[in-house]
Amino acid sequence: MDTIAGLFSFITTPVSWVIVQFHSIYGAIFGPDTGWAWGLSIVSLVILIRICLIPLFVKQIKSTRNMQALQPKMKAIQERYKNDKQRQSEEMMKLYKETGTNPLSSCLPILAQSPFFFALYHVLSKIASNDTIGVINESLLQSAQKAHIFGAPLAAKFTDSPEKVEALNASLTDVRIVTAIMIVMMSASQFYTQRQLMQKNVDLTVKTPYMQQQKMLMYIFPVIFAVMGINFPVGVLVYWLTTNVWTMGQQMFVINQNPTPGSKAQDYYLQRLLKGVTVHSEVRSRRKRNVVQAIVAKGPDRNENERRFITGLAKAGLAAQPDGTVVKSDVAVAEAEGGATPKRQQPKRQTKAKRQSGSAQQAAAKSPEDGDSVSKPSLQKDEPAGGTSQAGGSGGDAKSKPASGSARQQPKSGQRKGQQRPKHPSSKK
Repeated sequence: MDTIAGLFSFITTPVSWVIVQFHSIYGAIFGPDTGWAWGLSIVSLVILIRICLIPLFVKQIKSTRNMQALQPKMKAIQERYKNDKQRQSEEMMKLYKETGTNPLSSCLPILAQSPFFFALYHVLSKIASNDTIGVINESLLQSAQKAHIFGAPLAAKFTDSPEKVEALNASLTDVRIVTAIMIVMMSASQFYTQRQLMQKNVDLTVKTPYMQQQKMLMYIFPVIFAVMGINFPVGVLVYWLTTNVWTMGQQMFVINQNPTPGSKAQDYYLQRLLKGVTVHSEVRSRRKRNVVQAIVAKGPDRNENERRFITGLAKAGLAAQPDGTVVKSDVAVAEAEGGATPKRQQPKRQTKAKRQSGSAQQAAAKSPEDGDSVSKPSLQKDEPAGGTSQAGGSGGDAKSKPASGSARQQPKSGQRKGQQRPKHPSSKK
């Protein structure tokens, strides 16, 4: 650990300077040689670093969500190219590039604060060795060695020998009790942070290997920190416990205010939002209007939580608009209650026999009208002879011809219906 910390010795001066500035403030309140002054200086250092790392934390959240959304596609690529690892890697990199996802973004906050962590470890190691470092001069060194947190010196470790602990004016029992409690609290905070991420802020509708990996890390990380913690000075344990608590609080805020779509946290958030909107009949904040706007824009692609939210608005007589606002709507109430307007039913398909019987009944209903039209030519036959003089006196020929409107000659058996094509003269009769 000392060798790794030595690699970051180039930033020990800035880190020691920040600690000394905070110590001058807290020393005026609690006394310069107290554990409160030096302990709160380390806590303030953590808070300052974490505030500077908030943009990286936002990138971490976006990267984590993108990775969760890409898991089904990644799994499909792995199954498709399971025998070609090179093609599999190329397709993965292509997917990351198309979606703008960086798998390393989820590790950015830890990687960014690692130099400060090891620099603080290096500073506290020098204090325990009675060596000045950075801006910590001889007087500040003596003050830091006198500082005790619940009876444990700031630079003492769980694995220190009794002689080394006695040189810092403390007992080995006090050092081990304090460090053990701090190690347990550090591991427990790490476990709880990962557990609330897995149980509340993960889309449970997507079952992927990524979720199993995160679940495994939930149990592995606390064990790693517990093993490493016995080699950390008390001041470093204060640093790491503070950053874990900060991460836990920061994550709780993100889960409550900006949950992952499809997660339990989103369901709780939309229930609270629905309650507030139905009470006031409006969306009061701009951030909440952005949430409603995003849900409306999804259309049929909404998840189950978002569909329940839209249905709840409809039951309250409200309809969400594309700009994120809500308006009163009676149509929304009717649709939510099961549809006051009945759906139009398509007529049932009839069989061929029913269709033929129906057409026969229609023909029979129209037959009286047809009879009147047929009787008109018969009246013309009863007219006087003068009316038939146009026939040229050939009454017999006129009688031999069929009357207009009479039925055509029926075709013989085996002959086609309709007009027959005349036979060629050369053909046999």
